[in-house]
Amino acid sequence: MLDPTSVAAISAVLGAVGSGMANEAGKWAWESTGAAVRRITGREVPAPVAPEERDHVARMVHERLRADPQLASSWTAFATRVHRAPAPARAVRSDLPASIRFFTDRKEAMKQLQREASRRPDGRPRLALVHGPDGMGSSTLAVHFGAQPTRLFPDGQIYADLEGGGGGRDIGTVLRALLRQLRVPDQEMPTGADELGDFYRHCVADRRLLVVLDHAYSTRQVRPFLTSAPGVFTILVARAPFPGIDALRVPVGPLSDKDAERLLTAVTDKSTVAAARATLPSLLQRCGGSPYALRAAAYQLSAPSPPPRRTEVDHDPVRGAAEDNYRLLTPESARLYRLMALRAWPAFDAVAAARTTGLDPGATAELLEDLADRMLLERGAGGTGNGRYHYRHGVRAHAEAAAVREDGIAACSAALARTLSTYADLAASAAHQALPESWRVPAPTGDRAGQRYEDQGAALGALLDQAGNLVEAVRCAEESGDPDTAVRLCRSLWPLQLKAGHHEMLLPALRIGTRLVDTHRPASPDAGALHAQLAHTLTELKRWEEAETAARAAARAEESAGHKRGHASAVEFLGLLRLRQWRYPEAYECFEEAVGILDTMGEGDEGTADLPRARALLERHRGRALRGPGRREEAREKLESALRYFRSSGDTYNTARTLTDLAESRLDEENTEAALPLIDAAITVLDGQSAEYQLLYLRQMREACVTG
Repeated sequence: MLDPTSVAAISAVLGAVGSGMANEAGKWAWESTGAAVRRITGREVPAPVAPEERDHVARMVHERLRADPQLASSWTAFATRVHRAPAPARAVRSDLPASIRFFTDRKEAMKQLQREASRRPDGRPRLALVHGPDGMGSSTLAVHFGAQPTRLFPDGQIYADLEGGGGGRDIGTVLRALLRQLRVPDQEMPTGADELGDFYRHCVADRRLLVVLDHAYSTRQVRPFLTSAPGVFTILVARAPFPGIDALRVPVGPLSDKDAERLLTAVTDKSTVAAARATLPSLLQRCGGSPYALRAAAYQLSAPSPPPRRTEVDHDPVRGAAEDNYRLLTPESARLYRLMALRAWPAFDAVAAARTTGLDPGATAELLEDLADRMLLERGAGGTGNGRYHYRHGVRAHAEAAAVREDGIAACSAALARTLSTYADLAASAAHQALPESWRVPAPTGDRAGQRYEDQGAALGALLDQAGNLVEAVRCAEESGDPDTAVRLCRSLWPLQLKAGHHEMLLPALRIGTRLVDTHRPASPDAGALHAQLAHTLTELKRWEEAETAARAAARAEESAGHKRGHASAVEFLGLLRLRQWRYPEAYECFEEAVGILDTMGEGDEGTADLPRARALLERHRGRALRGPGRREEAREKLESALRYFRSSGDTYNTARTLTDLAESRLDEENTEAALPLIDAAITVLDGQSAEYQLLYLRQMREACVTG
């Protein structure tokens, strides 16, 4: 058994606690760890981030523990309290997209995949690179292989689209998506992007699992997902092979004419193909052996002869098939098909499409279904899509070109503006309902109030459903020269940051937002708000230097704008960052400065109604900052003052947080008798409030008190 006071064990505790800050309990544990390290070493120690920094701190702590048995006993009890073992592996179902009914002429490729999946372990990753042009069926091959009855993957099959409907997705976002399929809650995932890859590989290490990564394009992109775990088989799907990857290459080429005709017959029927015998050779030539083009051709076989196709698409089976089916559409369907392709929206619905085209939402929903039936749109996950759609890459290229050609630049720009307005209005309305008490979320104007949601959770769910579209809308607004809409969208992301995380996904949008406000609205409340939002996300991603720069920019902008509530909040946030970094005296100075700013506020200043709560929060933060250097009596005075306000105002969440702080301060003194009633009171307050991780942490604290 590993000695709990060894350098390796101490470093492991620091690493485990540091990677567990995705939930409130993890942040408590991290602050307590900083206080414990300072108490043991007798001086301020900067919070470690990189592995070599953790090892350095561990060696410092180890030297002191080796010389003082009482400190060693204290550390062992503390480590037992904060270092929770990883959750056991959960059962995983198949998260692959739906396979297809008619699968033709891929027997050799299937055999290659089977051999790679079942070969004897030799230390090399089980890895295949399936590649073929768009529409040739490479993704279908990988999914179909995973759908076959097999004993190779009893722990499940997981899937991620690395393209995400548009440009490449952030690696951290994809890793989190895969971990969710492994049934790992967001609150158990590491906060730092660099830690996610190691955590993912740890989670799959002992599993027999299939992982399909679709639309890969480089070794650098896929490397964080690769593992040498003997039971994991990873299939990369790409349009073309790329160098630098030690993988079995499985090319997917065009079907022969015989197999193409067999597939066409399967998706229609013999009589339909027989009736089109005269034109069949030219149709097969146009389809170029592409399974997608052949499936899309089903509508053409029974349709009257359409006008001649445009010659420039003949070389591309996917765009050619799209052109053939496009010529069969009604004018309304054709216009809808064109205008929604102006951006690579990850998953749009009838509401956005109706606003873009001016059509009735009910009629638009029917038209979208028809376009999906004709294979001009792809349905969302699972094949049903829940009313959400996106384009295949080559089909969107065809539709976008048709929009520019047939609608013109001015009409396309107007359509994009309507789509942007749709997403901005939806985001503003949902954000305000998800976080109605926050002054950071501007209320939508009366004529843009939008949909009413059942409760805050439903409003947050709506934002989560649209998160990918909202990030794409921010990009679109910047490129369209519409900074006002981009800023409005970014400010509506605050509930997602605060309540749902998804920081890697949101970071590009927040960077755009701060860039735009610095250019168009410097020294404004909007500039302060967006820099504060950026600072929050950078802190959660453990990019602390960048977070400090953003927090200081927020404070400068708010001060220049004369927005005292925002200025105090930005300075407060800098103090919270200092707590995260274990820089306790500096944190206390920030909180003192924030209190001083609040004291200058008058009746006419925005946010005066929130002053009592703001002061109570700063009182709690000052108590936390005093606890770090061991000023326990002063810390408890501040915490008890904050507790009185939270209890009297009915703020149960902050009541429980402050009770936990007080319990931790007692445990710093190893006074379990005084800590126990505080822990029990916090558990009572949180019970029934869906605070799973906080309760788990408190119960772990209680058990350590009782058994220690």
